[in-house]
Amino acid sequence: MVIVNAVAVTGGVGIVCGVLLAVAAKLFAVEVDQKVIEVRNLLPGANCGACGFPGCDGMATAIAEGRAPVNGCPVASSEKHQQIADVMGTTAGEATDKKVAHVLCQGCDSVAAKKYAYDGVRDCKAAAAIQGGPKSCDKGCLGFGNCVVVCDFDAIEIVDGLAVIDKEKCTSCGKCIEECPKSVIEFVPYKNNVIVGCHNKDFGKAVKDVCTVGCIGCKICEKNCAFDAIHVVDNLAKVDYDKCTHCMVCVQKCPTKAIQGDLTVVEKQ
Repeated sequence: MVIVNAVAVTGGVGIVCGVLLAVAAKLFAVEVDQKVIEVRNLLPGANCGACGFPGCDGMATAIAEGRAPVNGCPVASSEKHQQIADVMGTTAGEATDKKVAHVLCQGCDSVAAKKYAYDGVRDCKAAAAIQGGPKSCDKGCLGFGNCVVVCDFDAIEIVDGLAVIDKEKCTSCGKCIEECPKSVIEFVPYKNNVIVGCHNKDFGKAVKDVCTVGCIGCKICEKNCAFDAIHVVDNLAKVDYDKCTHCMVCVQKCPTKAIQGDLTVVEKQ
């Protein structure tokens, strides 16, 4: 009889607690916007933060609330952008101002001087801790691939001791930029075809002594640009992408070939 009473009491308490929990769930339920769920299911789930929001959940909420454009995810494809637009009852349009990471250095092993032979851990941060690294240029890419390791999209490879980024695969997540101990990786406009591939602010001979393709601050590019789109600041050429017309004159005139550009653009014009 004692056991029966105990079971009855326990069962009664369980039923009461269940009823109370059910009532509480209805009273304190947080209504979830169905659009948030649908948009979230269309996002890639990389949680890279490149969109500027805290992960894909934050991005989905921002899109559903109208605080972010439907094509704001740099990782998602144009097809996904359109599907998200369909959920929101609008059109995706084209992604604007897309930027990709680029290594502002051309100092591969075949052109960059070495100050010592490094035989340590294949890690950029470890190498940089020893006199700034084995390359004579203290500002250049060390080429040991820390950026390759942190890239979740297989967008970076090491070629002849230099990190090279595939802009078609880059999602602008910024992990490589944060990881680089030399701060030699920066965002550049995706559609841009002119890039100063150097990060060294030394002048003239000081640059040529450590790298044959570095910017020497000669200002030839600045003097020859008809659109006032490139200026030498602190001995380093800088492109104003709002003014650049991709005429490629600076690329053609640069004596050290420090300025990178697709000359086929000129041929098509």
